This record gives sequence, C-alpha cells and structure tokens, in this order.
Amino acid sequence: MTAPAAPAESVRRKKALRALTLATLFWALSFPVMKALLLAQAQLFPGAGSWFLTSLSVAARFGFAGLILLVFTGRRAGTLTAREWEQGLVLAAFGGAGILFQMDGLAYTAASTSAFLTQAYCVFIPVWVALVGRQLPPLKQCICIALVVAGVWFLAGLNIHDLRLGRGELETLIGSLLFTGQILTLERPRFAANRPVMMSTVMFPAMALFCLPVLVVTAPSAAACLRVFAAPAPVGLLAALVLFCTLGAYLAMNYWQRYVTATEAGLIYCLEPVLASLLALFFPFWLSRWAGVHYANELLTFRLLAGGGLITAANILLQSPWLEPAAEP
Repeated sequence: MTAPAAPAESVRRKKALRALTLATLFWALSFPVMKALLLAQAQLFPGAGSWFLTSLSVAARFGFAGLILLVFTGRRAGTLTAREWEQGLVLAAFGGAGILFQMDGLAYTAASTSAFLTQAYCVFIPVWVALVGRQLPPLKQCICIALVVAGVWFLAGLNIHDLRLGRGELETLIGSLLFTGQILTLERPRFAANRPVMMSTVMFPAMALFCLPVLVVTAPSAAACLRVFAAPAPVGLLAALVLFCTLGAYLAMNYWQRYVTATEAGLIYCLEPVLASLLALFFPFWLSRWAGVHYANELLTFRLLAGGGLITAANILLQSPWLEPAAEP
C-alpha cells in the first residue's frame, strides 16, 4: 500500500524554500562580483569616489533589469494594475532606503558589526508577526532563530565589548528594519493577486531612481559614467549582476515568497553571509584572472565553520519535517 501523496500546499512550500535558497545564493554571488566590478572601474578611472562607483553600479543594475522586463512584458506593461504599481513602489522604497542606510552606516561602524546587525530582520519579523497575530512563533522557528543569531554572531566575529549604539549601529538597524518591511510586504494578502513579473517591472526602475540623487551629487561628470564601463570586464560583470543577482534573485523572491511565512523567508535569507563567505574562498581568484584585477581569495577560518554551520543547521531544520505537527489522515 503506497503512502498518500503530499498535499499541493506542502509541495509548493518545499519548492519555495529551495527557490528562495537559490535566490540567496545569487545575492551572495553579488558580493564578489560587485567587488570585482568596483576594482575594474577604479582601474579605468583612478581616483573615482566609492559613493560614485557604488551608486552608478546599483542604478545601472536595477535600471537595466527594469528595461529587460519592459521588453519581455511588451504590451502587457499597459495592463499594470493600481495594486501592482503600489506594491512595486513600496518594495522599491523599503529596499532602496534600506540599502542607503546600510551603506552609510557601514562608514561609522565595523564591518563585522554591520554584518551582524543587518541580519536583525530574522528577529524583527517574528516579533512583528507575534505582535500582530498575538501568538508566539512555533517552537521549530524559535530554535531556528536562536541558531541563526548565534551563527551570525560567530560569522561576524563580534566582540561584546565592541557593541555600542552609535550612528553606524543605529543606521544599520534602521536598514534592517526597512528590509523587514520589504519582506513583510510580499506577504500581505492585499497584494496576493499581483503578478510578480509585472510588479517587478515597477520595482526595478524605482530602485534605480532611488540611487540617482546620490549619483548626481557624487559623479565627477556625465562622461565619467561611460568611462568606467569602457572595457569588456566591467560590462560583463554588470551583465552578471543584472541577469543572476537581480533578475534571477528578485524574481524568485517576488514569486515564491508567498508560499512560505515571512519568518521562514527571513531565516533563509540569513544564509546570504554564509554563502558569500564560502564563495570568497575561491571565486575572487577566477574573477581577478578574468577581469585583470588584484582580488585575493579569503581564508577558511573557525568563524566561518562555526557560524556557517549554525546557520546552515537552522535552514536544514527549517526545511525538514522535524518538530512539525503530524499531518491529519
């Protein structure tokens, strides 16, 4: 006698967990690719400011992604509903403002502290859900949250004596709070009928527009914007950012997150620093050979093994049937 087939909702949830994990891998890939892009651009334009290069690359990344979606959707772009416009603009506002607070906060605090505080959304989300729903998260999610917090602490190499609430820490927490709003917006029933591709057609250009004020203020000239892409390497690296780290990652997030809870999504996204650290062990060497820049691999450390192990254990537990209530016959 064969076992009954899994319910359709359970199958969709497992597919969603795998798809969001793949999206997190693409986001992790963006760190070494973006680093190599900035190094390649600095060679083409020595002395260019980091804010100029960063704002230009982010604006180009989301701007070209939006153009590709506009070409792909064609005449369907004229069928955008009011709620698709609303959700796309809200997501862009949360994401764009979150990135700006995170980037500015990094200038006033240690990178390890920023990495730890950025993942605070894995705590913010269940707290918000508990306040709104007036009930605590399930035991399984509570264990996963504890594992992730401990893992990020190890991964960041955070010293308890270094923790203080200055400008950098406050801005990083504000950025994480804004990322929380971005994740929760994808769960709102108000937007359940929205088409993910059409909504993303609004979101990507709006994200690019958020970077324009910074770009206008920091750009040495209009010609400088073209000069830093006047070679095959930065063009190829930008193409990878657009296709994989933007279109691939965000479309997967916008489509599949609806099939899991916001708390589960936040826990999966905490894999990003782990995967980024693993890629940094070997990927910079390949990128430096191809792009002609000096970008050394990072070393395997106990922090990566301990922190990455705890976060990976949390995600294995999350995607397993352990500690879940038994399905009714």
